[in-house]
Amino acid sequence: MSEYDNIEHILPVGTLKIAALEGCREFGQAVDRELVSSRRDALRNNSYLAALPGYVEDSYLLECSCPRFGTGEGKGQIYGSVRGADLYILVDVCNYSLTYTVCGHENHMSPDNHFQDLKRIISAATGKAKRISVVMPFLYEGRQHKRSKRESLDCSLALQELSDMGVSNIITFDAHDPRVQNAIPLKGFDSFMPTYQFLKALIDHVEDFRIDNDHLMIVSPDEGAMSRAVYFAGILGIDMGMFYKRRDYSVIVNGRNPIVAHEFLGDSVSGKDVIIVDDMISSGESMLDVARQVKERGAKRVFVCTTFGLFTDGFTKFDEYYEKGYISKVVTTNLNYRNPELLTKPYYAEADMTRFLAIIIEALNHDVSLSRIETPTDKINELLEEMRRQQR
Repeated sequence: MSEYDNIEHILPVGTLKIAALEGCREFGQAVDRELVSSRRDALRNNSYLAALPGYVEDSYLLECSCPRFGTGEGKGQIYGSVRGADLYILVDVCNYSLTYTVCGHENHMSPDNHFQDLKRIISAATGKAKRISVVMPFLYEGRQHKRSKRESLDCSLALQELSDMGVSNIITFDAHDPRVQNAIPLKGFDSFMPTYQFLKALIDHVEDFRIDNDHLMIVSPDEGAMSRAVYFAGILGIDMGMFYKRRDYSVIVNGRNPIVAHEFLGDSVSGKDVIIVDDMISSGESMLDVARQVKERGAKRVFVCTTFGLFTDGFTKFDEYYEKGYISKVVTTNLNYRNPELLTKPYYAEADMTRFLAIIIEALNHDVSLSRIETPTDKINELLEEMRRQQR
């Protein structure tokens, strides 16, 4: 599984332990299976690994929970030793499906609740772990990363709080603005992109998918997603375009200036498949508007690729746009909770990230460079070459 040759010859930082909070327990179990399989393969080739305590186990998951009292107050519990462990805590702050009771009333878990539970589990480790790393795929308050006039800097405060509690590394994916790491300059902060997984999902789920300048184009839905689109287009060797949001700065609605129109910059999309790439689908309103405009400009098919599919306003609009032909596929990762209804949609395709996260954890546990993982250029080129061989 490892992206490195003979990584098992490098001693690990400590005994690997993974604490998956309830909101991402199923995902954590999938990552654990990848790690167990990888290390068993390593043991078959290197029998001496059996002498390393805790290196080859049936599971690296550490049982933990955050029960609550009738008042809604909670506590964190860890059912096992973490002394000397290299501990990875997995949390999905977007899992709204979990509930708890406050004086007989049912409440859904909010990102604030999940973040508080994360701190409870860190506290329950009571400083005994050798190193603590937090795996938070959707960065808590990541969209509140900069200040405009008098408002809070929630993401920076959260990172500093975790740092003060002894967390050494923050592992996240497609951070809304990675510069927020400046709030904790002496701690590890890594934001990974699922570019390879997007491409593989499209190749696996889209018929007659051709990657060349005559048949495919990358489009950024706004200026904030430009870096993602530039890398994607560059590695595939195809053109890209960009929409920018024209806003009405004289009005504030729900704390922001409303979008008046999406203006397009770039070559013609007529007759081409178009990939729209962004970090998340929240309500999906602006993404769907971009897809409609691209289709009205003559695009053949429109594929939407986003790291996080939140769908805060449900799927009705997406169903409508799929039926009208504005979108052909919506690809998101399995890094956050997804409504089971989404998995039944004919336009949905999953970019599986379990193996990728297992590789990241394995590399960190052995304290090796992450540069080859952060920039998957070689893997993408191998995938493209394999695709070309199959098409010959």
